[in-house]
Amino acid sequence: MVVAIMATLIGAAMPSMRRLLDRNRLQTAQADFIGALHHTREAAVLARQAAVFCPSHDGQQCADEERWDHGWLLAADGDHDNQPDGQPLFVNGSYGPLTIQSTAGRRHVRFQADGSAHGSNLTFVFCRRGRAEQALSVVVANSGRIRGGRASVAQAASCAQQQ
Repeated sequence: MVVAIMATLIGAAMPSMRRLLDRNRLQTAQADFIGALHHTREAAVLARQAAVFCPSHDGQQCADEERWDHGWLLAADGDHDNQPDGQPLFVNGSYGPLTIQSTAGRRHVRFQADGSAHGSNLTFVFCRRGRAEQALSVVVANSGRIRGGRASVAQAASCAQQQ
């Protein structure tokens, strides 16, 4: 009887637990990006030279794509070629079942020595593959300001459509 009651309770709690875990994964990825972006900006200001934050498959070179869920790196980029000058300062790997994409046309973030971000404003969108609900975003302004929040309905839908 006890086993039957436990099985019923576990069965009822599983969907709620899955949503909680999915939300936690999204929030962790968003926090990782915010922390890495702040670290990249700080590295540029302290070294008084440009630093780049970019997607990476191997942890050594920047990938030329708008998908970031396979991993990323941050590194000094004094020669402005959007590739690390020497060893990366920090590397992070895959985010498993999450899709992370950046604004169309933006394949990296470069912070200048004054802390500003080169190029147009950039938005990262975080979602679970094939699911638009609970999507989050991180926005990097030209001034270098970084903020996190919820993704818009359109951003979430676009993210969920990625394979």
